[in-house]
Amino acid sequence: MLSYVFVGILPVALLFLPWDWLFELGNESNQGPLLRLLSRRELSLYDGEEGSKGLYLAILGQVFDVHAGHKHYGPGGAYHGMAGKDASLAYITGDFTESGLTDDVSSLSPLQVLALYDWLTFYQREYKAVGLLIGRFYSDTGQPTEALVHMEKSLAEGRRMKAQSEAEKVQFPACNSEWSSANGGRVWCSTKSGGVERSWTGVPRKLFSAGSTNVRCVCVEDPSAAAEDDPNLQGYDSCPPHAESCSVKD
Repeated sequence: MLSYVFVGILPVALLFLPWDWLFELGNESNQGPLLRLLSRRELSLYDGEEGSKGLYLAILGQVFDVHAGHKHYGPGGAYHGMAGKDASLAYITGDFTESGLTDDVSSLSPLQVLALYDWLTFYQREYKAVGLLIGRFYSDTGQPTEALVHMEKSLAEGRRMKAQSEAEKVQFPACNSEWSSANGGRVWCSTKSGGVERSWTGVPRKLFSAGSTNVRCVCVEDPSAAAEDDPNLQGYDSCPPHAESCSVKD
């Protein structure tokens, strides 16, 4: 038996949903949009197998009709394991084993959560939204759970981190690099290195990631000012301070 819920003011999570889906045809009630709610058992009946009711899947608790992609999600398809369930974690890990096809995404980093929401956007664009899955992300009344609230906070952090990374790439574009067994390694800067076209060339510097041992070569326009502003920038050994190319051992 299908379950529905009337909603007045939409939760933040539902702002991701297409508005035309939120309104059921023939609903003359003034109480607000009518949402379809499915239990895990009900969703499992839409796995595309013989005798099933259709072909649905869920991601982050939002259910979609993926019959249009039957060759991918139907029996024999590469992603058939996702049919009839919420397997959100597998979109990021690529683990299609029984333990990997789960909606427990608590282990994901903010940037991975951002990537997962990109998948959600894909389904909203390409497939028909059906309703919400009762369980980890939505209650039996269709309200977001604490798990979904946590995901939205992680999404916001992922967006902030991505914006910061993009800004850093513009400020400190990556170096060009090469290595050969005969001559060893070399890093150098150009006006197009790192995929960032600019009017200046810059000089190579090592940029250390705060709180980790990760390091990458970047091009710095003004090495003197940059060194004062960012203590994570270091020059290459035995390389002149203003050289556009440096030899490296590793």
